[in-house]
Amino acid sequence: MVAISYEDIVKVPKALLHDHLDGGLRPATIVELAAEVGHELPTTDPEALGRWFVESADSGSLERYLETFAHTVAVMQTPAALRRVARECALDLAADGVVYAEVRFAPEQHLERDLTLDEVVEAVVAGFAEGAALAAAAGTPIRVGTLLTAMRHAARSQEIAELAVRHRDAGVVGFDIAGAEAGFPPTRHLDAFEYLQRENFHFTIHAGEAFGLPSIWQAIQWCGADRLGHGVRIVDDITPGDPAVLGRLSAYVRDKRIPLELCPSSNVQTGAAASIAQHPIGLLRDLRFRVTVNTDNRLMSGTSMSREMALLVDAFGYGWKELQWFTINAMKSAFIPFDERLAIIDEVIKPAYAKLLG
Repeated sequence: MVAISYEDIVKVPKALLHDHLDGGLRPATIVELAAEVGHELPTTDPEALGRWFVESADSGSLERYLETFAHTVAVMQTPAALRRVARECALDLAADGVVYAEVRFAPEQHLERDLTLDEVVEAVVAGFAEGAALAAAAGTPIRVGTLLTAMRHAARSQEIAELAVRHRDAGVVGFDIAGAEAGFPPTRHLDAFEYLQRENFHFTIHAGEAFGLPSIWQAIQWCGADRLGHGVRIVDDITPGDPAVLGRLSAYVRDKRIPLELCPSSNVQTGAAASIAQHPIGLLRDLRFRVTVNTDNRLMSGTSMSREMALLVDAFGYGWKELQWFTINAMKSAFIPFDERLAIIDEVIKPAYAKLLG
């Protein structure tokens, strides 16, 4: 097998389903925006700040990991800042070879300067559109869909769900809940999920990252999630062996082709996996779950889609065939209409990989 380099991976089309807007800012942008609003940072040197985010997130604790977001959210409180961050997000993903991305953020966290929820969404969607236009002009086209997130410890999920549906024809393609799992089960937001189902709208739920199988079970069987945000702990319901034995929940997830939004580097940082080489993605891929590869928070993990794939190539010996499989899985699982998903698979992804697979 021909060795696959990081530079080679950058050039191939990739699809990303789990990426947080407030977890992917450029360090230099944080420094500039913080100076404008008078927010104090650990350091004003962009390179040192980038290292600080990764080191602080590298603690093995989800709660500590989430603390790093206080600095990014603090500088995302004006329409101009939100537009800029979204524009740069689209450009950075496109430069990394991502052709389709769903980027999520929580509008309720961006109201400190008296913006309305609708104004927040409008600014972000406009920024993504600007970034996509600039990327296309640069020869690296990308399509960005927005996911609106409600914080699971708060009580605004119904309001955010209605907000998402209100903007469904303007770039918002889905809904999500995020935040600490323990003590905040998805069933607390059942009204929002039932509303979304009545509106024929898509949603994913952070489940099975810091908390285990009960969180996954509730997300699917009580709330009706289309996808699982992370979902890595589904392996707790699999007994390794030859052959591996699936429990009833893991078998259901596999049988129903429920997509797993796996984020290898992030999972290692938060302690959901011991290392990339020991990450359950290897087992889950071998068992043919609907596995997708994602970045989660590019700033906190010091990562990109190309880096995540390169890590998997190194750890599991994957080739172009496996990388294409992950990419098509993600595109199949996207929250845009079927014909539009198919067009990207058939016209962009498959032709690019066909040249490499010979």
